[in-house]
Formats: sequence, structure tokens, C-alpha cells
Amino acid sequence: MFTPRYVKHSKLLLRHAQKYLRYKKDVLSEADHADITAGITSLGTALRAKDGDKIKSEAESLDGKLHKLTPVTWQAHWRENCEVILVAIIFAIGIRSYFLQPFKIPTGSMQPTLNGIIGHPMTDPSPNIVRQVAEFFILGRNYINVVSKEDDRVEQVVPQKFGFFFMFSRVICQKQKFLVYAPPETLKQDFRVVPGAAYRRGDVIARGAVDTGDQVFVDKFSYNFVKPSRGDVFVFRTDEILGIPGDPITGAPFYIKRLTGVPGDAMRIDPPHLLINGQRPEGLGFDNVMSLKDGYRGYANGRDYLGDPGKTFTVPGGQYFAMGDNSYNSYDSRWWGPVPEENVVGRGLIVYWPFNRHWGLIR
Repeated sequence: MFTPRYVKHSKLLLRHAQKYLRYKKDVLSEADHADITAGITSLGTALRAKDGDKIKSEAESLDGKLHKLTPVTWQAHWRENCEVILVAIIFAIGIRSYFLQPFKIPTGSMQPTLNGIIGHPMTDPSPNIVRQVAEFFILGRNYINVVSKEDDRVEQVVPQKFGFFFMFSRVICQKQKFLVYAPPETLKQDFRVVPGAAYRRGDVIARGAVDTGDQVFVDKFSYNFVKPSRGDVFVFRTDEILGIPGDPITGAPFYIKRLTGVPGDAMRIDPPHLLINGQRPEGLGFDNVMSLKDGYRGYANGRDYLGDPGKTFTVPGGQYFAMGDNSYNSYDSRWWGPVPEENVVGRGLIVYWPFNRHWGLIR
């Protein structure tokens, strides 16, 4: 604790020099090898004698010899930085592949448990830029203000994705185009921007706030040791699931739902209740949905599966039944069937951003 800094530095230098000799013994000349060895011996002797002046002089001498043999160049700095960046990338890929994967909630199928992207139309102008920046970093809120410059009509609203999280829409009119930071579904549902909509010059096409979907970390590790449990919020791939078309560019989408049925469960929906093996399932998630409070509306019958309140569906082996907590606005297993076990990615663990009331562990 009270060792002088120059002594600590000298001991580190001594270890570095000894390591350098081991690594370079096959390429160093005899003279250089003997010179470094003598420097190591002299510095070691000074350290044992606790002679401060001698330690400083011998450390300076040995450091100079090492720098002479290994001059620092810009190439060395560049190579070292590249190595650090490469190791960080490999580490991040390993974490993402085997432990935690980020996932963005794109739709409102899990509301109010988890938020999808939500639009809030406004007539008032956007707040000042300082407040906008603060709300973006804290709440994930972005403001849009699209005003028509011509008498025009919307022809297309095309999705355009930048990076992993940023979803824009390109609103293509007959005379003008707009790039809007909101997905087409949000513009359609919340701002009524659809093909065929007509606007006069100066009309507001879309104005208001857009809250980003909750960003979650998915636990990909624990399902290697335990089976998915009824009530888990889980993420799965949708490839090989009939009824869910894949994107021609990005492929089959990932979905996040609540696991409501495990293999062997006899399921039935008698709105607003879900019945499994003749009883209401236990768990906070199920209790919330069937409470009919705080934005929850209960469970609704589907179409191809659980469409009749009087009939049950038994989940086959090796498959899981997935349903959104927003049952009246969720495209889930009630429409396209159970999820194969091999499609399961992991369990929704925490909401890491934005810092709204959902931040923290997912339940």
C-alpha cells in the first residue's frame, strides 16, 4: 500500500523484460541478449538492496534498452487498437450467440406488459430540441412533423430499415416524398397515413410523438438446461410456421409472446378467461390479462385454434402455444398453430431501454 510508485514501476518493468527475453530468445543477437540480461540482474540487485537512486537509474537504463530493441511506431499502435477492437467484437458476438440477445418489441401484441411502437398524434408543435433529446434518451420518444408542400395524394408507404433498431417509412406521394421515423403500421394505425389519403398544401400529414418499442435482452442460455415454462415471455423464430410470411430481405421475423401452453396441455378460451386442463393457469402474467384492469382486456377466441369456447385444443409434443397479452390485437398461435421447440430462441429477461415503467425484469 505504501510502496513508492517508482518501485512498483521497476518491478513491472523487470517482469516485462524477463517476458521479453523468453519470447525473443530465438531472434535476439547474443550481444542484445547479454545486454538485457545484465540490465535485469542490475535492476533486481538494486530492488533487493532498496537503494532508491540505484533503482531509478537501473530502471531507466533497462527501459531504454528495451525501447531501442522494440521501437514504438504508428503501425504498432494501429495494430494494438485493431486487436482490441477485434477482441471486443468477438466477445460481443459470443455473448449475443450464446447468452444475451437484444430484441426490439415491434408491435402492440404484448401491451400493456410490453410496449410496441406507439404513435401519439398531436396538434401542438413539438417541444424545444433540449426536451426532445432528453425524452429520446430517457423515454425513447421521437417527434415527427410531416406537412404537405403540395396538393397531393399518398401512393405508397414503404418500410425502410437502418441498422438493427431504426425503422423508418418512406411516404411516397404523387409529387413529393417524405422519410418518417416511424414504421408503416404506426403511421397507418395512429396517424391514418394510408395509400389514397389526399392532402392540401399546408395540411399536416403526420404530427406528434412516436414512442419506440421496448428494447429487451433475451436470455438464450437457461433454456439449454431447463424446459420453457408456462407463463414465460419468450422469443422464437417463425421460419417453417405456415401463415407467417418471411421478409424477402431479412428472412423470417422473430416474435415475442407469452408461452401459454406446454406439450400435453388441453387449452380452451372462454372469454375473458383462459383455461388449461380445465383450470385457470397460475402466474402473474395470466392474472394480469384476466384481471380486466390497467389496460388488460382478457383472452379472446382465435380462428383456426381455440376458436370455439366449447372446444379444447391439446398442445402436441415438442411444441408450445404462444399468445400475446393483448389478445384482441395479437397474431399468434390461435391463428397459425403451436411453435416447434427448435424455433425457441430464449426467454425475455429484462427491458433495458427506454426507462419507462416497464424498465427492469420482465414478468
